[in-house]
Amino acid sequence: MSLRRIKELLSATAFRLTAWYSAIFIISSGLIFSLAFHTLSSTITEQDREQINLKLQEYISTARDEGMDDLIEEVARENESYRASGYFVRLIDNTNRTLFCSVPRRFKDMDCSQIPLSPEGKGRYLTIRRHEDEDVLDILTADLPQGFKIQVGKSSTQRENLIERFYQIFSITLLLITVTGFVSGAFLSFKVLSPLRDLIRTVRSINAGSMEARVPVRHEKAGDELDMLARLFNEMLQRIADLVRGMKEALDYVAHDLRTPVTRLKAVVESTLQKQAGREELENALMDCAEEADRISVMLTTLMDISEAETGVLRLDLKVQAIKPVILDTVELYEYVAEEEDFSIVVEIPEELKTSIDRNRFRQAAANIIDNAIKYGKPGGRLEIKAFQENNRIILTFSDNGSGISTKDMPHIFDRLYRGDKSRSRKGMGLGLSLVKAVVQGHGFDLDVKSKPGKGTEIIIIMPVA
Repeated sequence: MSLRRIKELLSATAFRLTAWYSAIFIISSGLIFSLAFHTLSSTITEQDREQINLKLQEYISTARDEGMDDLIEEVARENESYRASGYFVRLIDNTNRTLFCSVPRRFKDMDCSQIPLSPEGKGRYLTIRRHEDEDVLDILTADLPQGFKIQVGKSSTQRENLIERFYQIFSITLLLITVTGFVSGAFLSFKVLSPLRDLIRTVRSINAGSMEARVPVRHEKAGDELDMLARLFNEMLQRIADLVRGMKEALDYVAHDLRTPVTRLKAVVESTLQKQAGREELENALMDCAEEADRISVMLTTLMDISEAETGVLRLDLKVQAIKPVILDTVELYEYVAEEEDFSIVVEIPEELKTSIDRNRFRQAAANIIDNAIKYGKPGGRLEIKAFQENNRIILTFSDNGSGISTKDMPHIFDRLYRGDKSRSRKGMGLGLSLVKAVVQGHGFDLDVKSKPGKGTEIIIIMPVA
């Protein structure tokens, strides 16, 4: 394995996650075992010293009740068993002369006369350590009748053997825990990071040109964060795909809709140049060119406004104001057109309803709705503009009795430059409702459309009360 591959492996998230998990698992287990080891060692030591104290109290009781001769006889009788069990017993007379001394076998070379009489003070343990190993002898001294003294102790041999066995078991167990920690850490890292590997494969597929690639989601209804990330990423990919498709369709529509005014411009210029046109004809030609240029400018400006609104950069001059005057000003612009088409517009909005809007932008949206209602309405048609308050919301509705929107066209009415079959025969750019949606959502309002073919359309704008 190359050095570069080793560096990549060490810097991988899976390796770091495994290392951290294993380190925490192993250190925690080591701390638990260390605490258990210390507790066991302390407990065994306390038990040994308790046995020393009990044996010492037994001898004191014998000396007081039965006399020193019986105590000496009892100690001498149990001498051999003391050696085997690791007990130390020493009797001292009132002249500090050793009368009897039983030494554990591992301390057989020890000189009893050299053992001090509790140099640490009465009732305190004296610890004697062998030079060859770690064995120690804990000794407790007590006074007897007639000035005699007795020392009782116990070797740590049995204690050390038990602790050593526990240490061996602990070492083997810690080794198994280390292996288990690494294996389980690697397994968990593999399972946890599996969705991220799927995400990486999906991104690579997209970079290779496969826009249909999606991240597999293992648990559709689970609350797993990585699965949630996968679902959100798939939704983002779908939105990007829809935007790309929409851009392609928009370019096709733009190319189609711009072809007509550009062709007209070219035709007007060419026809005017080919004939000896007078001043009046030149003026008419220039007016036609200006009209077509204005049409192109309006289309491009509207497209830019829609893009700004959709991307959240549309600048709005928001002010709290009554809705009715804004709607009435907009309706006034269409009074002449409505009279020509025998179309009536009715406004029923309470004066007190106020909200925060950009007056010009909101009039632009309302104008597009009114323009569509008149354009696709029938002779003698009617548009009702009403508003009412519901809790903390204002519901503004535009209801007409026109031709309505077909089921086929309904999902696409807000698409840029989309024009249904019926609207193809009428003058327009297919940007009206797209701009309405962009402006309404730019204000943070909600928009809904209800329509029945042949019966009319209702556009609903829901906005908060100021």
